Amino acid sequence: MTGVEIPFTGVRLRFDSTRSFASLVDALLADVGRQPVPIEAIAERHDDWASYEREVQDHVGPHGFMLFGSFDHGGWIKKAGIDRQVLRVIVGNPLIAITMLRHDVTAGLFAPVELLLTEEDGDRSALTYVRPSSLMVVEPNPPLLEAAVALDTKLAVLAASITES
Repeated sequence: MTGVEIPFTGVRLRFDSTRSFASLVDALLADVGRQPVPIEAIAERHDDWASYEREVQDHVGPHGFMLFGSFDHGGWIKKAGIDRQVLRVIVGNPLIAITMLRHDVTAGLFAPVELLLTEEDGDRSALTYVRPSSLMVVEPNPPLLEAAVALDTKLAVLAASITES
């Protein structure tokens, strides 16, 4: 059995920083929160969108995102001889995601978004991610494109803010 192939091209963005890796991680978590937000548990407590929206909004950081989870690649790649700190962080906001999913639920494959924070040479760091609109909009869909570009902009502002020294 074969699936339908829909080719697309993702656009990777990298924001270099003079911050140390630890400082970059701290700046991101200060913005999105230090503990993952249990959005499914929040949904279970509410019968309607308005009350769900109010509780979710309480968890949104200054740039519009919240922490969903993280994976410490740096903790295991050392075993393979790669001595660098690398943290994959999942951030998002269901109130932003719905602006895209209402136009194409398959956009949910890339919402929330993934950020990769890396330790670089000379006590520097970097933040890398793939521009969400380049992943979500694979067929003509103007309302989805508009919502995804708005997410692109918000994410770029977050990235620029936390990578500044």
